[in-house]
Amino acid sequence: MDLIQTISVPVIVSIVYGLLAMAKSAIKSERFNHFIPLLAAVLGAVLGLILWIGMPELIPATNACAALIIGAASGWAATGAHQTVKQIGGDRNV
Repeated sequence: MDLIQTISVPVIVSIVYGLLAMAKSAIKSERFNHFIPLLAAVLGAVLGLILWIGMPELIPATNACAALIIGAASGWAATGAHQTVKQIGGDRNV
């Protein structure tokens, strides 16, 4: 696996994290917050598929299904990254 393929996963995590942070600040709804992990996985899957179609050398996937799974797992990891920041920072409405 190339270095560039290794970097693609954290890039997807960062993009999903940023998009969801913007959405969360724009949509002040407790109901929306319940769907963030699912939304993160879906956004990640879409990004993984877009990468696989547009620049297949950037994602470590050999087919569309693998790209979707890698993307979904990467997007879902954004939820874990958020929780890590929230726990370390002491839950200041992150």
